[in-house]
Amino acid sequence: MAARSAPSCHLRLEWVYGYRGHQCRNNLYYTAAKEIVYFVAGVGVVYSPREHRQKFYRGHSDDIISLALHPERVLVATGQVGKEPYICVWDSYTVQTVSVLKDVHTHGIACLAFDLDGQRLVSVGLDSKNAVCVWDWKRGKMLSMAPGHTDRIFDISWDLYQPNKLVSCGVKHIKFWSLCGNALTPKRGVFGKTGDLQTILCLACARDELTYSGALNGDIYVWKGINLIRTIQGAHTAGIFSMNACEEGFATGGRDGCIRLWDLTFKPITVIDLRETEQGYKGLSVRSVCWRGDHILVGTQDSEIFEIVVHERNKPFLIMQGHCEGELWALAVHPTKPLAVTGSDDRSVRIWSLVDHALIARCNMDEPIRCAAVNADGVHLALGMKDGSLTVLRVRDMTEVVHIKDRKEAIHELKYSPDGTYLAVGCNDSSVDIYGVAQRYKKVGECVGSLSFITHLDWSSDSKYLQTNDGSGKRLLYKMPGGKEVTSKEEVKGMHWASWTCVAGLEVNGIWPKYSDINDINSVDGNYVGQVLVTADDYGVVKLFRYPCLRKGAKFRKYIGHSAHVTNVRWSHDYQWVISIGGADHSVFQWKFIPERKLKDALHIAPQESLTESNSDESDSDLSDVPELDSEIEQETQLTYHRQVYKEDLPQLKEQCKEKQKSATSKRRERAPGNSIRLHFIHGYRGYDCRSNLFYTQIGEIVYHVAAVGVIYNRQQNTQRFYLGHDDDILCLAIHPLKDYVATGQVGRDPSIHVWDTETIKPLSILKGYHQYGICAVDFSADGKRLASVGIDDSHTIVLWDWKKGEKLSVARGSKDKIFVVKMNPYVPDKLITAGIKHMKFWRRAGGGLIGRKGYVGTLGKNDTMMCAVYGWTEEMAFSGTSTGDVCIWRDVFLVKTVKAHDGPVFSMHALEKGFVTGGKDGVVALWDDSFERCLKTYAIKRADLAPGSKGLLLEDNPSIRAISLGHGHILVGTKNGEILEVDKSGPVTLLVQGHMEGEVWGLATHPYLPICATVSDDKTLRIWDLSPSHCMLAVRKLKKGGRCCCFSPDGKALAVGLNDGSFLMANADTLEDLVSFHHRKDVISDIQFSPGSGKYLAVASHDSFVDIYNVTSSKRVGVCKGATSYITHIDWDSRGKLLQVNTGAKEQLFFEAPRGKKQTIPSVEVEKISWATWTSVLGLCCEGIWPIIGEVTDVTASCLTSDKMVLATGDDLGFVKLFRYPAKGKFGKFKKYVAHSTHVTNVRWTYDDSMLVTLGGADMSLMVWTSEVERHREKKNCDSEESDTDSEEDGGYDSDVTRENEISYTIRALSTNIRPMFGVKPHLQQKEPSVDERQGVVRGSRPPVSRAPPQPEKLQSNNVGKKKRPIEDLVLELAFGYRGRDCRNNVHYLNDGDDIIYHTASVGILHNVATGTQSFYQEHNDDILCLTVNQHPKFINIVATGQVGDSADMSATAPSVHIWDAVNKQTLSILRCSHSKGVCSVSFSATGKLLLSVGLDPEHTVTIWRWQEGAKIASRGGHNQRIFVAEFRPDSDTQFVSVGIKHVKFWTLAGRALLSKKGLLSTLEDARMQTMLAVAFGANNLTFTGTISGDVCVWKDHILCRVVARAHNGPVFAMYTTLRDGLIVTGGKERPSKEGGAVKLWDQELRRCRAFRLETGQVTDCVRSVCRGKGKILVGTRNSEIIEVGEKNAACNILVNGHVDGPIWGLATHPSRDFFLSAAEDGTVRLWDIADKKMLNKVNLGHAARTVCYSPEGDMVAIGMKNGEFIILLVSSLKIWGKKRDRRCAIHDIRFSPDSRYLAVGSSENSVDFYDLTLGPTLNRISYCKDIPSFVIQMDFSADSRHLQVSSGCYKRHVYEVPSGKHLVDHAAIDRITWATWTSILGDEVMGIWSRHAEKADVTCACVSHSGISLVTGDDFGMVKLYDFPCPEKFAKHKRFLGHSPHVTNIRFTSGDRHVVSAGGDDCSVFVWKCVHTPH
Repeated sequence: MAARSAPSCHLRLEWVYGYRGHQCRNNLYYTAAKEIVYFVAGVGVVYSPREHRQKFYRGHSDDIISLALHPERVLVATGQVGKEPYICVWDSYTVQTVSVLKDVHTHGIACLAFDLDGQRLVSVGLDSKNAVCVWDWKRGKMLSMAPGHTDRIFDISWDLYQPNKLVSCGVKHIKFWSLCGNALTPKRGVFGKTGDLQTILCLACARDELTYSGALNGDIYVWKGINLIRTIQGAHTAGIFSMNACEEGFATGGRDGCIRLWDLTFKPITVIDLRETEQGYKGLSVRSVCWRGDHILVGTQDSEIFEIVVHERNKPFLIMQGHCEGELWALAVHPTKPLAVTGSDDRSVRIWSLVDHALIARCNMDEPIRCAAVNADGVHLALGMKDGSLTVLRVRDMTEVVHIKDRKEAIHELKYSPDGTYLAVGCNDSSVDIYGVAQRYKKVGECVGSLSFITHLDWSSDSKYLQTNDGSGKRLLYKMPGGKEVTSKEEVKGMHWASWTCVAGLEVNGIWPKYSDINDINSVDGNYVGQVLVTADDYGVVKLFRYPCLRKGAKFRKYIGHSAHVTNVRWSHDYQWVISIGGADHSVFQWKFIPERKLKDALHIAPQESLTESNSDESDSDLSDVPELDSEIEQETQLTYHRQVYKEDLPQLKEQCKEKQKSATSKRRERAPGNSIRLHFIHGYRGYDCRSNLFYTQIGEIVYHVAAVGVIYNRQQNTQRFYLGHDDDILCLAIHPLKDYVATGQVGRDPSIHVWDTETIKPLSILKGYHQYGICAVDFSADGKRLASVGIDDSHTIVLWDWKKGEKLSVARGSKDKIFVVKMNPYVPDKLITAGIKHMKFWRRAGGGLIGRKGYVGTLGKNDTMMCAVYGWTEEMAFSGTSTGDVCIWRDVFLVKTVKAHDGPVFSMHALEKGFVTGGKDGVVALWDDSFERCLKTYAIKRADLAPGSKGLLLEDNPSIRAISLGHGHILVGTKNGEILEVDKSGPVTLLVQGHMEGEVWGLATHPYLPICATVSDDKTLRIWDLSPSHCMLAVRKLKKGGRCCCFSPDGKALAVGLNDGSFLMANADTLEDLVSFHHRKDVISDIQFSPGSGKYLAVASHDSFVDIYNVTSSKRVGVCKGATSYITHIDWDSRGKLLQVNTGAKEQLFFEAPRGKKQTIPSVEVEKISWATWTSVLGLCCEGIWPIIGEVTDVTASCLTSDKMVLATGDDLGFVKLFRYPAKGKFGKFKKYVAHSTHVTNVRWTYDDSMLVTLGGADMSLMVWTSEVERHREKKNCDSEESDTDSEEDGGYDSDVTRENEISYTIRALSTNIRPMFGVKPHLQQKEPSVDERQGVVRGSRPPVSRAPPQPEKLQSNNVGKKKRPIEDLVLELAFGYRGRDCRNNVHYLNDGDDIIYHTASVGILHNVATGTQSFYQEHNDDILCLTVNQHPKFINIVATGQVGDSADMSATAPSVHIWDAVNKQTLSILRCSHSKGVCSVSFSATGKLLLSVGLDPEHTVTIWRWQEGAKIASRGGHNQRIFVAEFRPDSDTQFVSVGIKHVKFWTLAGRALLSKKGLLSTLEDARMQTMLAVAFGANNLTFTGTISGDVCVWKDHILCRVVARAHNGPVFAMYTTLRDGLIVTGGKERPSKEGGAVKLWDQELRRCRAFRLETGQVTDCVRSVCRGKGKILVGTRNSEIIEVGEKNAACNILVNGHVDGPIWGLATHPSRDFFLSAAEDGTVRLWDIADKKMLNKVNLGHAARTVCYSPEGDMVAIGMKNGEFIILLVSSLKIWGKKRDRRCAIHDIRFSPDSRYLAVGSSENSVDFYDLTLGPTLNRISYCKDIPSFVIQMDFSADSRHLQVSSGCYKRHVYEVPSGKHLVDHAAIDRITWATWTSILGDEVMGIWSRHAEKADVTCACVSHSGISLVTGDDFGMVKLYDFPCPEKFAKHKRFLGHSPHVTNIRFTSGDRHVVSAGGDDCSVFVWKCVHTPH
């Protein structure tokens, strides 16, 4: 039937009525050509008002919702909604795609904006985080991404006057962004008091950091920087939706229907109120405005576009109208005129002229309209309403004729009868009413057969019958006008229908897909004349079918443009047009119908380019008229490359299994064997499912692939070299145009492509991350820079790569059927073709996407399956070979002609300089001229033509040819049977390499005394191979059935072969002729073995679970072994030939006596004593260790023991060949493993002299020969094996510092919780008690101005009386005493030739001048710095990188990041937000300084490489499952680096974008074991030194351990440094100082000799964490926070930096008159610091942790409170103890001298304050104490007169006590009158404002009021220091914040004269000194 092919006519989109004004804004602009660009539904529209013409951009697949215009005003960017939405950048002139940006956003793209020069584009997503993303749109590459806001973002714009700055706004926020590196960092706009915090809808940036924004309430907010500076109130009376900046100023449009124009300084110019104009109406709302010159474009909510000329602003011109919000369902066409009528839920009915493309009439009704119909004479228009009523209007003047309401539910369909007498009305209540037109629409009948709502109606031509469809898909017929149901078949037959708009019925069966019962086609309309049917469905698709179309699943053409539901579709009266209407997009599309006859002339309407399959697509349903696929191709399409377990899954699986089996591995495991093997030769070539994978290299070697190996074959020497970088089947291979590099693609979960050099066999680049399951085709571009690849995932993704950089350039979905080949255009690098099943597509690159056009076959042929393709001699010409033997010739996308080339498929094609060569299934190679006019020569591949030098035998004549390549005077041919042949131009054929054909290979036997082996396979052949250097197949014999096993007799004369049908045969080993055969079993014979010695018996094992024993000489069966419960897998004889060992599929190990077959039970102790003739068993104690940890997932399939019984080789299901020491007892033995086979290794055998191992790959059909290498030859050759997991249990000892560093968990600031165990209600949440005044009704602050009461006393005694009080307005960090050495390393470096040093503490980077001690700070980090490094390259002088703690890796501001900055001017050069969740623990620059390496603290300990200047991540990979401490680039390299960590050292190479790693190999040294490695340094000639936890230093050559420097230090070696200028190495460790030893040593370049330095610190042990060497000086950082400079000549130590060793530093006291202060900390020291001299003056070791410290008022005594409850009073002058006392058991929290020096108050965590009278002398007897303090004491302050004490406690309560009685004072009035000597309390009404909103879990920890009494500083758990005015009784007071500390500032004080603030850190053990900046007078 005709319906099998799509109709040959076509629709072309001619006009779209409508504009999307709802839910969108700023989407209407003038282009440079003065055209207007906007969008509606899924179509971008470019409208030319001059020519009244529309052009359409149709690259989107769903609703467009955002649009931005490029600054040059030609290019447009549009964003769509959808699950995987994308952005298209397109040319408004040609409406072609320029670039596609995808794979980042989800849900949709809400806003877009170009930057000033149009290079970058910013987009905002609709996802939950409203992601903001910056693109380099030309390259389709994302530069940066960050979460935008928690709520919707409405507008975003680049600041056109400042580079790298953006502004975004939305629900209740505005954010100012800066872009640095790959980091987008926002700052929230501060609304302050100037305006209300509200939703901002639109914005525009201006000069001088000004930003104008339109708010929801109609005001305009003006911002300077991030602060709101003024508002323009009432600019509009309601929300301002759009703001447009142009040369003259700004235009704004709002919900009030007004347009306002403003000048450049935002002074009003004029206002235009559209509601007042004649086209205006109430409720008009402006959504978009664009001002250019004297024209203004306005888009409204209700889908109109106005154009206003400025000087005639009261006459706006309406240039586009459409329906407004609400669904659009009603559509009718006029019976005689080119008019269409539509009616919508917006209650309007509109009449459109299809000729003028304009709205000609509009009438508003009272109800939403759901359907419409025009009577046959064109006079009446009937409308069906949503409320069930029905209105009839006169068409000419829209006056009402009649209004009827008979129904309550919506009228969904109505139609006039063809003779005009009746109107049938279908309702949602499932009835159809019939009205008589002439009787003033009286109801004359009713049809009630339906059970569901009525969806469609049609009248018969004679008006006597009506057919209906209802919601359940039923079709019913009724007699008219009565409404009786018609059921008789006879009556139905004769009916002719006046129209066909029903979706059910025989004539339209074909519109439904084959197996679907879904109800998603909304409307159809038949065109009887053109025999076409048009349909509309829920997916936005309009389709053309042939009419009638009777069979389900008919072919069609499809057209997209509507976004979601297309609700209705109709032909115009003369069938010139199709009108379709969209439900949700309420747009009307008008399509021009182009009938078949016109198509012939119109080749120019080639399918339009599109990203979705195509706009006019043939349907994809089964093409029945295409010939059957060739059997070979059919077979190939059935292949799946899915694996149960991918190699990538192994590490995780191992971890999971390890967890389960922790207990099992307690025994010390055997070491791996000393022997190793090396791949020597492979018999095999993958031809059965690959093509064009065989090439000559530059120097005439041959490159191809088999299994997981790339092979380079030298035909002169008959040798092979191998690329072993892949770990699973290689599926494709391409060669670089220069023929020196090769690209290969493999199978994998995330499959990789390796580009490698055929000469060095080293990988140059590895590409992955965009394909799934596997890669089936690759091709290089002509310039060799790019590579295209195709995946085997469901959509056969195509990716274009810049392979050297490893970057993905573009990606696209290819086809849902298999693609066989991809070819890049040799002339235009941006074009390519793909060919495959029913698929030929021509692609061009557009940014990050590829745009495909299907090959246009026209009348010349049909859509055939293409097997190969090449480009011709111009960029337009392409040639493809089909599955039917034709060659198709294409020009551009059109098929020009076809040429018959072969019988059967053309599998391979190759373009030559002058002509082509093709090869096909017919086994013929054909040479053609350059236009495929004539065939110049053919070569048939026949056995007769085989030349004498061949390395094997052809199995059949004319084998199917899968690959052809030319070069070096020969044609190279690869066949399906796995043969590689070289055809001489004159005809003779040489066979070079061959393997088995398709089918699994299992059977393998090696000869008892010759280097040959036999194999037998499912391909039904038995083959003999020569393993000596001639490497050829000696003989082959075809078998009647496939075979699974074979065995040579002990004398080598006979060969036994077991077949798959249960029979076996014995053949002569030389001639392969039958000697004898037996057939006793039904199932596969799985193993066969001759008994040793004379070979008298033959044991034959089968899958029937029996072993039969035959007597060879008598050819009789003499015994049967019974008792196995499952199929037999392996059998072995003992050396006496009396006992058989049997393995079964149920993992049983059984023993049988021969020859009778009696089952024996042998205890395992005895089994070990038996001597076996062979060992191929995989079960039993002797080989328990060969089962891997992941034994559940994979089986060990085969094993074989060497004749010296030393080494057991095994093969398993994952393709690994492993060597174990024999016997392999104990679980999980150690091994060496080799990857070359792809999946199952089915068999392994050693040759008779153990010199070679032969292995068989089941599915890869390859026979691999490995040569054995014994231990002593090891040093010469590097081995290829991978060591087994070296999880030795001992790792060289334990060290507390290492353990601590490994286990430390870093939390970000924002999540820090309170350091004190507080409880109760926070101050700002407490209910306040009214004061006395308030109780008496006096409002505070309302006392009479002249009061008789005494004036309120000062809150605080101020000690600079007489001076004017100057408030403090800012704090500047001046000094930081501290260095982070406790858990970081290598973080102190010299800069500026040793004048300065750089290091870090808390979150600041510190540049410290050695001579003066002055410091400057880098303060851009927002959390703790964990690592620091300095760029050593002279081009990047003083460039520092620091990495910080972070949260999850979501690219937000709290994500971990690395900052690269200039140490001198502290400018940030780049910020890299990382995917290392938790934090960055190591950074290192490469040799050129351009690359940066970072290591994460995430569970995978990811290693990432960055191009830091661009902020581009080059490569990233999980490093190790445990902590990595350091990773460093080799000082001379940009690609090599080393990482060290817990039981870990890895040697890495960067190849393109991939990171390759090798574990350090220990096996060369006896008893070496993998220890925890802590540091790394480098030497020449690829030497690497690693420092270990035990104090040894390991020396590595490449990745192999070559010696150990034992006990380089006595404890862990934490730091190592390589001096670049002379190669000397410094090491630093942990050791006790001794005469000869020292914690720092300087070594020669090879670590042979050293000199030790002692650090004179006086510590018991020195623990060095960082070393660095400058000119004659060594810089050392220690665990104890000292930084020391050691002179190399005199070994003199100079301590540059001191700090507390352990925190928190709780105690802090400033001297009453001098610039000194004291700090007391957990480390048991009290230290005295001098601010002026910038150093520590003294320290006292107390022996216990100190908690608090205080100066006496005169500064002559110091009191110290300890953690153990003791307190001490020292005399300052002599540091002698004046007195000490311990009256409490637990920690003293605060200690205070009274201002008159008489009393000492001691507050402790025992909820008490004790008073001591100091005048009674040093006995320190307690005189009284304060009772009923509700919780532990935090701070105390004395009153100025020493008579009161205020105490703040741990339950957020403040109490006042009398001194010295300790009585609790409760009278508020009295308390209010006290003047305090100091104020350090965090509680009290006076400081209510310091408590912030955001501190649920964290607290303000400390406070201090300045001596002047007007400023207040606080410290909190987030590590912030804040500055307030004092007092601050209002909640949430204004303040300034200062960052720098880690979480928990524990204490804070002003120094005398308020010159400085000193703050003490909790987590960071650092003291910061801030300079106070006072407001000038």
